[in-house]
Amino acid sequence: MPDAAEPDYDHLLRANLDRVFNQRDGDARAAALAELYVDQPVMYEPEAIVEGRAAISAIAGALLDRFGPDFVFTPDGPAVGHHGLGTLHWHAGPKDGPVAVTGADVAQITDGRIARLWVLLNPPAG
Repeated sequence: MPDAAEPDYDHLLRANLDRVFNQRDGDARAAALAELYVDQPVMYEPEAIVEGRAAISAIAGALLDRFGPDFVFTPDGPAVGHHGLGTLHWHAGPKDGPVAVTGADVAQITDGRIARLWVLLNPPAG
């Protein structure tokens, strides 16, 4: 029996970065989470485990509030993946300013939606 078609990792993980983690409007962010994530997702951050769409939305909103209106996450190349596991490298900082942080999102995809998301941060440069 052939395997199910692979999801579009690049589309899904870029949409997550743009529509969830760069989205300042809470209602639009909630709509994106409902589309992109399973009903009960889990996000693993270096310091916390976050469960549920509402909690992930709250974390994303708090990050954007904390770092100001010009802070943005930008993908570094296309996302890649296979067998339900995808990764997207990114950098973040002020829109026209220096890079503040770099990292990668690693996602377990179930039925075309994000079930688990690991946020991996690179150590500071220098």
